[in-house]
Amino acid sequence: MKIMILALSIAALLLSGCTNTSKPSSGSRYSIKHDHGPSAPVDVSNVPDAVPKVEPKSRGGNKSTYKVLGKRYSVLPASDGYREIGGASWYGNKFHGHLTSNGETYDMYKMTAAHKSLPIPTYVKVTNLKNGRQVIVRVNDRGPFHKGRIIDLSYAAASKLGMLRSGTARVEVEAINPVTWNASKIIASSATKIVPDTLPKPLRTNVSSKGVLAAGSYLQVGAYSLEASARKVASQLDNDFTIDTHVNNLERASGSLYRVLLGPVVNRTEADNMIEKLTQRGFLGAHLVNF
Repeated sequence: MKIMILALSIAALLLSGCTNTSKPSSGSRYSIKHDHGPSAPVDVSNVPDAVPKVEPKSRGGNKSTYKVLGKRYSVLPASDGYREIGGASWYGNKFHGHLTSNGETYDMYKMTAAHKSLPIPTYVKVTNLKNGRQVIVRVNDRGPFHKGRIIDLSYAAASKLGMLRSGTARVEVEAINPVTWNASKIIASSATKIVPDTLPKPLRTNVSSKGVLAAGSYLQVGAYSLEASARKVASQLDNDFTIDTHVNNLERASGSLYRVLLGPVVNRTEADNMIEKLTQRGFLGAHLVNF
């Protein structure tokens, strides 16, 4: 009889211990102790990236300094030029429906993130350095407060980056300037895409202010139906790059097309470095063409 009572007592203690692991710690505002994703996998492949736009700083979450777990953190006055490589994690169901640092409601199915020091809100491009996947998210919360991690991503963002299973990933985080980002989109929308292999050689007309194109490889930054648009972009690049900038006119049956080129490019390494620099400045899709 004593043996049976002892066995029942042990079973009760074990059951009690398992139950307590799912309860929040004393004083916690969350109903879940250990964070996790939705109860069943959710397809978020069609969830669009956050769209950068100019927003004022939130009234909440932007104190110049704040303290968490005994450690003091400082908030940057601006996000311009921010770029950092480090660890990323993600947060899900435990925080879903709760308020973020700026007073918004956290939705794990939206493209948002938490960051310790960027102003709220800030739009950032996050690149998973293992697989090259990229997303754009809006920072509206503070965290993560774990050593070696620089950003905490929503469930949706983490899923699109392919890091749900691992839980963490090494990423590059770059702040986006909404003004220049949107300007580049407007310019790109007026451009006509050209397949490099179908380009005529040589160009019929050269209207470059830096002389006639020499044979070689060039980076095509964009193609525009208006010469004024091409020259405006070329002028901007002329200030950012030491390599020659060219505007070339391609005559087509449907009208002239003005292409902005950088070069000639010496080698592939130089081209890759320039493409990375152009991407950072909002010029997406730069590629090599030969003349």
